[in-house]
Amino acid sequence: MVLFPSSIRRALSAFAAAAVLLGVSGCAQQLSVENSDVPAWKATAMPSASGIVTEDAGKILNAQPIDHTENVPAGTYTLTLVCDGGGKAFLAVRSGGKELADLGAACYGTRESVKITLPETGPLELSVSSVDAPLIYAYQLVTAG
Repeated sequence: MVLFPSSIRRALSAFAAAAVLLGVSGCAQQLSVENSDVPAWKATAMPSASGIVTEDAGKILNAQPIDHTENVPAGTYTLTLVCDGGGKAFLAVRSGGKELADLGAACYGTRESVKITLPETGPLELSVSSVDAPLIYAYQLVTAG
C-alpha cells in the first residue's frame, strides 16, 4: 500500500471532486435554441387557456425585437410570458402610444404574468426582445375572468 502525504491526498481529493463535477455538468441537457421545436416546447411551457385573444411563440436568435400587432377589444386581460435558453426576455405592450406593460421573465421556464386593461378597442402592439439571445419565448393574452 502506498501512503501519500496529507497535502497530496487533499490535492487528489480535490482533483477527483472536480472531475466528478465536470462529468455531471457535461451530462446536464442544454437547450439548443436553434434546433428547438417551438410548438412542442410551448405545449409544456405555457398552459392551455380559454379566452386567448392573441398569442405568439418563437425564437430570438439575435438582439432584434420581434413585433406583433393585433386588433383587441376593450377589456381586462392577463398577459403571460415564458422563455427558455438562458438570460431574460421582455415583452413591451403599447396601445395608442401608451405603454400598458413591460413584462420580464427569466429564461429557465418560469412564467410571469400581469393584468392589463385596454380602455378602448384598437391595435395592441407587442414587442418581444432580449439581449441574451438566443432563446425561445411564448406569450399569450387571455381575457381576465
